[in-house]
Order: sequence, then structure tokens, then C-alpha cells
Amino acid sequence: MKFENTGLEGLVIEYQALEDIMESAGFHSAYDYERITFDYKMEVQDEEIYYLRVQGYAVEGEIPALHSKVKLLTVLLGKHYYPHGVEYDEVFPKNVVDRSNKKLKAIAEKVKAEAIA
Repeated sequence: MKFENTGLEGLVIEYQALEDIMESAGFHSAYDYERITFDYKMEVQDEEIYYLRVQGYAVEGEIPALHSKVKLLTVLLGKHYYPHGVEYDEVFPKNVVDRSNKKLKAIAEKVKAEAIA
């Protein structure tokens, strides 16, 4: 599921500021010098696992250099299927979508405040 109109897509922010914001909101990151993914893991009933995923790529420097700049992409919500991976084309429970929207609203304000014009 794509979360559009979050205000995050297309923003450019310094890596370190983004890392601090996302880490304080409970996201965990993985990177490969050009791209970065922040995942927020949600476990719900019946051992179902969902990931709210904020992705970006370096537009200046390499991740994780402190002053590298990251451009954010469209936010995704996916359901994890063991052992196959994460699927994004699902019908998601309302409580998972609501929780995701709440989390996105909380980080969007902070990211916008740190974004590079």
C-alpha cells in the first residue's frame, strides 16, 4: 500500500537529522551507501507482521556520511510472509493503517522542519 500526500515524498534532508528523527520514532534502518530504508515493525493478532517503510536515496554524498543528503520516496506499508518477504498489494486491517497514519504524521512534522529547501 502506498501512502501518498504524507508530505514526505520528494523532501531532501541530511542523513544524520533523518536518522535521529526516525530512530526516535522507533524505526530501524538498513542502507547500501546509495539507498536507505527505515522500517517500523508492527506485530498484530495471529502473529501477523506489517512494516511501515520509508525509503530514500542519496542525492549528495554516500549514506551514512553525516552530511550526505537523502531524498525521500513514497511511503509503503507491507505485510511480511515468511519465508517469501514483504507484499505491498494487500488489504490491510484498519488498525494497522490508522497506526501507520499516526506514526507518519508524527515524523512528517519533524522531517519537514529539517528538510533542505
